[in-house]
Amino acid sequence: MPNSHALYIGGEWVAGAHAAQPNQNPSDLSDTIGHYDQASAEQVKQAISAAQAGQKIWAETALEARYSVLMAIGNELIARKDELGELLSREEGKPLAEGKGEVYRSGQFFQYYAAEVLRQIDDRVASVRPGVEIETRREPLGVVGVISPWNFPMATAVWKIAPALAFGNAVVFKPANLVPASAWALTEIISRQNLPAGTFNLVTGNGREAGEALITSRHVQAITFTGSLEVGQRVASATAANLVKCQLEMGSKNALIVLDDADLDLAVEAAFAGAYSGSGQKCTASSRLIVVDAVHDQFVHKLTAKLAGAKVGPALSDGTAIGPIASKSQLEANQRWVSVALEEGATMAFGGDHVNVDADGYYMQPVLFTNTTNNMSINRDEVFGPVACVIRVPDYDAALATLNDTNYGLTAGLITRSLQRASDFKARAETGCVMVNLATAGTDYHVPFGGRKDSSFGPREQGQYAREFYTVIKTCYTKA
Repeated sequence: MPNSHALYIGGEWVAGAHAAQPNQNPSDLSDTIGHYDQASAEQVKQAISAAQAGQKIWAETALEARYSVLMAIGNELIARKDELGELLSREEGKPLAEGKGEVYRSGQFFQYYAAEVLRQIDDRVASVRPGVEIETRREPLGVVGVISPWNFPMATAVWKIAPALAFGNAVVFKPANLVPASAWALTEIISRQNLPAGTFNLVTGNGREAGEALITSRHVQAITFTGSLEVGQRVASATAANLVKCQLEMGSKNALIVLDDADLDLAVEAAFAGAYSGSGQKCTASSRLIVVDAVHDQFVHKLTAKLAGAKVGPALSDGTAIGPIASKSQLEANQRWVSVALEEGATMAFGGDHVNVDADGYYMQPVLFTNTTNNMSINRDEVFGPVACVIRVPDYDAALATLNDTNYGLTAGLITRSLQRASDFKARAETGCVMVNLATAGTDYHVPFGGRKDSSFGPREQGQYAREFYTVIKTCYTKA
């Protein structure tokens, strides 16, 4: 098939066992980015076997050599951010500036973990017994399965792959089947580095076969997954059966609180960036906007004006603020949620009109609901689209109670001028990440990322905390 892209197994490009699938541009359905081979369960097993062999060599590779590999990958990603950012935006639909920014951040992840290679310092501990010395060492796990989502086709994959390699592991990478182009481009860069054959493998394919073969394998030592709660629960169940370590980042229902002392212009910018950037297709999106009564009407007026001026259009077009939805099925799911909200009694303050875009794609006007309560389905379940709901509350205490009244706990935001309220919020918000006077979407790469409740399971991602997942501790005793 023309423009077909193979799997990468054991240091070789390998044809997939199943027919290649087309990768379609959600901004323009006439644009096929390429065709991507589909792995069979047997090919996933082959990739795992290759990873087992490659990992043993990689774990013994000198630190400076490992540092050089990761730094080279990071440098190339940054140097090619314009080219690869355009590719990413074509296949996922986020505006071009966001696509370029994602590739640039991916390069930074590799650069950061290249430096972490040289910071792997073990500890000496005093024994309670005379004449005995104790050391604690961190060693690689072995083979790590990486399963990444479609909304951040490169960054989420990279913040798993880079630390896995930095700490001496081998990787079998299965990206979301909706966005294989960014994964393939990343793999092509990695394939040209001085890695032992099998240390890194790419198996594009569907979750039912390729993903299932990876999570049920007894020959991987860890699975790191980002995706829906339902699939995350399946990963947890499958890995538990084989006593395989797992790390899960799943759903969310994040909230941004706007208090009566807030800078409303700042609040509107934070709400727009948090709820609507990336078409709302972010696990950190603030789909619940909890607003104190005293400023409710002003806030809604300013936010609807902001939405009215936001251009919906193709990802690569100048001035696009909100790109297309990533797929037909996701667009249809978003439209169903709009209908559910209206049936439950929500008022559509903005949205609902046809989007006039000169392209055949999956476009949706951003939606803002008012007159919603926290017990409505639209405020309980994750809606992965440009849809936000305003919840009116009387005061700060009610706002905080509403924010915490959810099964999820990834990010939370507060807009206020009060230092006392900010301090209290940071202590009492039941989430893994807390933002004060910032959008809920947007995190740094050198600090831990993760949530509570149904949002996350296992050790945190990113920063130095990543070593808790990608290494195992060995305690060594020596009698002098």
